[in-house]
Amino acid sequence: MSEQNTQSPVEIRKGLAGVVVDTTAISSVNPETNSLLYRGYPVQELAAKCSFEEVAYLLWNGELPGDDELEAFEALERAQRALAPNVRAAIDGIPTSAHPMDVLRTAVSVIGADDPEGEFGALADPFEVVYPKALHLMAQLPAIVAYDQRRRHGLPLVEPRDDLDYASNFLHMTFGEVPDDVVVDAFRVSLVLYAEHSFNASTFTARVIASTLSDVYSAITGAIGALKGPLHGGANEAVMVEFDEIGTADKAEQWLDDALASKRKIMGFGHRVYKNGDSRVPTMRASLGALVEHYDRPEVLELYTALEQAMDARKGIKPNLDYPSGPAYNLMGFDTETFTPLFAAARVTGWTAHVIEQLSANALIRPLSVYGGPAERHLS
Repeated sequence: MSEQNTQSPVEIRKGLAGVVVDTTAISSVNPETNSLLYRGYPVQELAAKCSFEEVAYLLWNGELPGDDELEAFEALERAQRALAPNVRAAIDGIPTSAHPMDVLRTAVSVIGADDPEGEFGALADPFEVVYPKALHLMAQLPAIVAYDQRRRHGLPLVEPRDDLDYASNFLHMTFGEVPDDVVVDAFRVSLVLYAEHSFNASTFTARVIASTLSDVYSAITGAIGALKGPLHGGANEAVMVEFDEIGTADKAEQWLDDALASKRKIMGFGHRVYKNGDSRVPTMRASLGALVEHYDRPEVLELYTALEQAMDARKGIKPNLDYPSGPAYNLMGFDTETFTPLFAAARVTGWTAHVIEQLSANALIRPLSVYGGPAERHLS
């Protein structure tokens, strides 16, 4: 089909704002309760009662697992946590000056190149094709993220433990020990909250790539590339940069006034989907409060509250999930540049769920555009 010409009356929706391109059964936002729902379950309920493994199973299978199903699922994931030597070698070959998202993107490509059945093939059953690869990526991403942070500090790799749940093992591989329960729980909550969010930029990227019948690893590396941007996943890093710039709560209002006067975008606030505040924020804010108390860092919450109140007073814009997750990850001990890879390690479950859904009723995603260049012309 040819492109639309400049005379077309078509309405242009920049950024595809408000454009509905497909249906999904994976997640939605209930406007009446302002709740993000995973397969119908409010995410705040899942964060309160479920492990990350249970949520991953739900996203892929459509229902929460029974006891036997969960035990089998956990055994499969735990058996695939260790990095292959060539994946570790690829990480070692990347300079530590590179962003951790570049490392993650490259490592996923290496994992994909190693898979002898990496192509989608005939796709008689998209779930059967994608599900094992999705589970493998879920198991591998924590090892990649943890090892990359450690090597930047001159620390050796910590091997995974198969006696720990997903969140505990992730922290163990990063810090060499399992922290106190309050820290593990806050980290688990963040993973659950970040796992899925419908047709966001990175998920849509994954679906576009899958629609071409490429392969799941290409879809996920593309999603990682989209997530890296500060207008998407990189926002949680930017929140911590803002906190570092402000310093203390008493300077928040002046910092914000100066930033708004220079038309600077304030990261960690606003969301295209939510009109009455991000439904995930109260849950993550509670976890941040628990961490502040645990580490005896009241100044963190004072700064958080001061900037939040100032932003509400001046612009009426409320925080999104990145606002409480940034300082929470900082208190846990993660490097600021590692925040977005943590997001990716959670969201890979949602990405792959969408790849399965896309392939189950696939149509090549190929929008049109309105041409605005020179009229037809010819070489003399």
